[in-house]
This record gives sequence, C-alpha cells and structure tokens, in this order.
Amino acid sequence: MSLILRQAIVDDAPAIAAIYNPYVLETVITFEEQPVHSSETVSRITDTNTAGLPWLVAEQDGLVLGYAYASPWRARPAYRHSVESSVYLAPQAQRLGLGHRLYSMLLEMLKDSGKHTVIGGIALPNAASVALHEKLGFKQTALLEQTGYKFGRWIDTGYWQRLL
Repeated sequence: MSLILRQAIVDDAPAIAAIYNPYVLETVITFEEQPVHSSETVSRITDTNTAGLPWLVAEQDGLVLGYAYASPWRARPAYRHSVESSVYLAPQAQRLGLGHRLYSMLLEMLKDSGKHTVIGGIALPNAASVALHEKLGFKQTALLEQTGYKFGRWIDTGYWQRLL
C-alpha cells in the first residue's frame, strides 16, 4: 500500500469529480452549486496544464484519494507570478496528513517554476483549511464579508497568502 503523488492526467477526471462533487452538493467549501461532470474536469486539468501549472493527485493502490492544483490568480499580465491554490480530499483520506503532503509538493513545484505568491481562498468558517494553510506558512491577508450565497445564507471568504 504505497502512496504516490503524481501529476494528474485526464483519466483521473472521474475520480477527481467524485471527490469534488460532495463538496459542491453538501458544503460551502466551494461556491459552485451544480455537480461538475468528468468532461468539465478534463477541461480544467487540460487548462491547468496548458497554463504551465501543476495539478497533482494522491493515489494509493490505484485509487485517487485527493488532489491539489494551482490556477492563475488574475488574468492581467502583472499577476503572472501569482496563483491561487486548492486541495480536496476524499472522506477516507482526511486527517491523515495527505492534504499537507499534496500541498507541500504543490508549493515546491510552484516555487521551482518561478511563481512568487500563492493565495488560498477559504469560505469561512473552515477551521481545518485555516489550520492547514497556517501550518504551511500562509498568513491571512484579507476577509471579505458576505461574498457568497449558498444554502440560503451568506458566506464570508478569507484569503491566506504565502510568498515563495
């Protein structure tokens, strides 16, 4: 039972969608409101790779247990050294240190690629995500009140930043 952290491939799309969609349907962790189909996940992986950014998966015995990726922070050219990061885990993979391992590898790859700033947006409250980001050296830099509306309530968004 060896754990492998590797670059995502389009064949991982169904497993990634299966991990992500419960977050969409049951939580405010993501502001998406409709499940994401595998074909959309293929597009997202492809777009991330085309942008020269990493999308990683954690796989054990052929089963994808989680993933982490970076996306451009903003479209304007001066933002090209800044990215936003995300990490999601299957329920059975939570609280085992896997998120930390994925995120650490993602940060190292971003640093090696010349990125300067990584930003993590967190729908609040989310103590586990805040703890993970702060353990990895992120500092809270912003709190935006009532930026999302999901499940009949307003949700704040906090932003954590790490300089590489």
